[in-house]
Amino acid sequence: MYRKGALVSISALAQLAAAGLYPGISKENHTCVLSDPILSCSEGADPSQVDTCCVETYGGLVLQTQYWNTYTGLESKGQLLPQYEWTIHGLWPDFCNGSYTQYCDLSRQYDPEPYPNTTNGEPDGTPVPPYKGEPIDRWFEPNGKTDVLEYMKKRWVGLGQPSWILWAHEYSKHATCFSTFQEECYTTIAYYRTLPSWGWLSAASIRPSNTTAYSLSSIQGALTQGFGELPFVGCGGPKYNETEAGRGSDDNGGTVLNEIWYYYHVYGASQRNQGVRVPAPDSFRTTCAKAKDAIWYYERTEGSEK
Repeated sequence: MYRKGALVSISALAQLAAAGLYPGISKENHTCVLSDPILSCSEGADPSQVDTCCVETYGGLVLQTQYWNTYTGLESKGQLLPQYEWTIHGLWPDFCNGSYTQYCDLSRQYDPEPYPNTTNGEPDGTPVPPYKGEPIDRWFEPNGKTDVLEYMKKRWVGLGQPSWILWAHEYSKHATCFSTFQEECYTTIAYYRTLPSWGWLSAASIRPSNTTAYSLSSIQGALTQGFGELPFVGCGGPKYNETEAGRGSDDNGGTVLNEIWYYYHVYGASQRNQGVRVPAPDSFRTTCAKAKDAIWYYERTEGSEK
């Protein structure tokens, strides 16, 4: 399920491009130690009154998003999924009302397969040119980030493409739309490490199975118990009313669990990983079927885990 995402950038990314989101902003690396953190999407997060490098004023509703894929398509090349863990999709900056922007700074465009291929997703938008440079995973070792690279290889895994393409897409499309990530290094791993989706579901006896289906209410309950707020739960696969069990129903939700989005308002810069957990918007809490035992949380394909 694709909507959007956001990536880990290392110092090389920051060094290669200039800030572009706010014209005239200082190119210095703001330390932000002289001001108290301000909560995004609050009255205090006024871009005309604060240093936008120190307070998230652009994408103030922050989502840490995770995938449940059952294979990678590149198992023969050693690209495998982590056992007992969901994988990272990204860290996304929505506006406080839930809308969002994308590809905010084309000088930092490293996505070889941009989608959409314009900045607004429409034919009249600014074209997003495909990146044609070397794979960005080659930038980690020269910058002393091999530990980060190994973590990403294990837990930020692409589907049907090398993982670095997913990372480049997430950075270019979404990280460039944070006010606080104009030049600084950027990470989603810190958020991901506090969100053990597999463990929260497993604690409620919701585990991957090819023989047992689950109810959305049970999945939402387990995740809310762990996170403290209701996250978005995403499903793909056949619509329930397209299945034999749902024939004649008006329930057109998906039946294959594949994604979770956790929402935050953040204090200061998003890199601080300090924030307030908030519920998914009332208007967009799930794409899953609501019928009893209508959702499949499938086991990983044999040979796809390590």
